Amino acid sequence: MPNRLDRGFLKYQDELEAKALEVLRSGWYVLGPEVEGFEREFAEYTGTGYCVGLASGLDALWLAFRVLGIGSGDEVIVPANTYIASVMGITINGATPVFVEPDAYYNLDTSLLEAHLTVKTKAVLAVHLYGQACDMEGILGFCRKHKLRLVEDCAQSHGACFKGQITGTFGDVGCFSFYPSKNLGAFGDAGAIVTDNQEIAAAMKMYRNYGSEKRYYNKVVGANSRLDELQAGLLRVRLRHLTALNEERKILADRYSHELDNSRFILPQVREGAESVWHQYVIRTKRRDELITYLEQRGIGTIIHYPVPPHLSEAYACLGHHPGDYPVTEEYADTVLSLPMYNGMTEQEQEFVINTLNSFA
Repeated sequence: MPNRLDRGFLKYQDELEAKALEVLRSGWYVLGPEVEGFEREFAEYTGTGYCVGLASGLDALWLAFRVLGIGSGDEVIVPANTYIASVMGITINGATPVFVEPDAYYNLDTSLLEAHLTVKTKAVLAVHLYGQACDMEGILGFCRKHKLRLVEDCAQSHGACFKGQITGTFGDVGCFSFYPSKNLGAFGDAGAIVTDNQEIAAAMKMYRNYGSEKRYYNKVVGANSRLDELQAGLLRVRLRHLTALNEERKILADRYSHELDNSRFILPQVREGAESVWHQYVIRTKRRDELITYLEQRGIGTIIHYPVPPHLSEAYACLGHHPGDYPVTEEYADTVLSLPMYNGMTEQEQEFVINTLNSFA
């Protein structure tokens, strides 16, 4: 029983196929009315002034730091417990990631921020992991106190809130991925940023299009990172249903939390003031490998998010970190397991997963 992305398509098949044909028949495939429409509608959804569509979530991250002028010699505080793309957004620009351990909710531990501040610190990257908002009150207070830039990685938190405010709207830039498995998923790679700063939005539009505001007149060395018309159109369809899709995931998560046997696993908790959209439902167990095999034998697929922390990855060996440097992060990496969680999951399918997990001896 793997995660079934096709269920999300089948539920809205008629709308999605009609939009795909509309775009294909329009003859306009790059930076046209669908992109403009999605940018307008996603800005309205998040309550921000501007949205800029991009080719991927990673592009959103590295371009955000590029536009904010953060580069060589600068340090960016980032959670040690995150997907490696969060860190790549920093290092692509030549800046140095400064890792901070996670709290009990898997996100940045705000009590540790002051201890990681140096004269080189220029920004904080808040990652709303697994669909739950970070402690934005603590992060915002820290950034304001020290006059730091704040970028939010919202790849997994489409619609999640902290004290009623949607993620991506607290900092200078909110970065989104619309990879197919996300709560608001495209049918290929896609991303975007949101911001209330008109200059940042204008710069992002320039950078995404080869550094050009006017064709063949290039102001900076930019990128080819344009959200295409087809993906934008399909995202517009899914955006209309995002609230319902998130509510469905909350029902699934609530059932897991109430029916799973707590004595066998450490279940996820929701921070006070935060609202999760449950991009993943992540349990922890020291018997993970045994559990994975047990579930696979019964046809239940699971995923580890994430088995190798960025500070221990081969890609960042140059940073000089070693096992034991971030023990909480490393303990999470050794014990987390994401259970089946997808729109269209039936009550019977989830009951089978729950009963199988509770039978694990």
